[in-house]
Amino acid sequence: MADLKLLVPELNEAETMSAETARFEELLLQASKELQQAQTSRPESTQIQPQPGFCIKTNSSEGKVFINICHSPSIPPPADLTEDELLQMLEEDQAGFRIPMSLGEPHAEMDAKGQGCTAYDVAVNSDFYRRMQNSDFLRELVITIAREGLEDKYSLPLNPEWRILKNRPFLGSISQQNIRSQQRPRIQELGNLYMPDSPRPEKGPEKPHLNLWLEAPDLLLAEIDLPKLEGALGLSLEIGENRLVMGGPQQLYHLDAYIPLRISCDESKAAFHQKRKQLMVAMPLLSMPS
Repeated sequence: MADLKLLVPELNEAETMSAETARFEELLLQASKELQQAQTSRPESTQIQPQPGFCIKTNSSEGKVFINICHSPSIPPPADLTEDELLQMLEEDQAGFRIPMSLGEPHAEMDAKGQGCTAYDVAVNSDFYRRMQNSDFLRELVITIAREGLEDKYSLPLNPEWRILKNRPFLGSISQQNIRSQQRPRIQELGNLYMPDSPRPEKGPEKPHLNLWLEAPDLLLAEIDLPKLEGALGLSLEIGENRLVMGGPQQLYHLDAYIPLRISCDESKAAFHQKRKQLMVAMPLLSMPS
């Protein structure tokens, strides 16, 4: 993993920006404002009826907890990666990979012994669920992420020990859930964008292809294509409040991107994906521009 350093650039409004930088800022601000509007206005949502899959049993300090792992075609699928690619990303502490899930509200139920308990419904994409059925690795990964999601959402510490119920696909009843139907604003790929009036550099380090998108109102993700590299050795990465600077070994690559958002430097993470030959960066945001 590349070293992550802090950079506090001194940028002032009087600095002249190139046409590429101005276009970059325009697109990023537009996308961030659309996300802000989606937060302040009532989000468009779709009601879904998740289908039962399997049920796991665990517990918390408050008693027994059951998690119904369900599925729906309306939930978007995760990135289409092989298990080997996914395992490599996880081993490298890849922060960019996510499995879209819908976490339902807790509902009181009775277990097989007639004792009170709490159940939660967690829905994933139906095609991904079918794939998960044939993979112990994916099943355990989904269960782990679902548990962590419930813990974060409801401040509910769960016992790390769990087991899958046999011959019981769900406990209680599976309620309908509302999921957001709006797609998040995407930011165009800007890595090798050259305007007609801008000369293409002939010598010096190559400017790599950069792809940025807002994963959430408070999370900016970046993918930097580095096809000439086999690993992170020699890479340098500096992240400031509104700037990302990357250098490659032997001056193969150089990227200096101004980002008109306030980035949380201390919480930013990066990892190099060897098979894709990409540097992937997750940058939490401190605030959105007004």
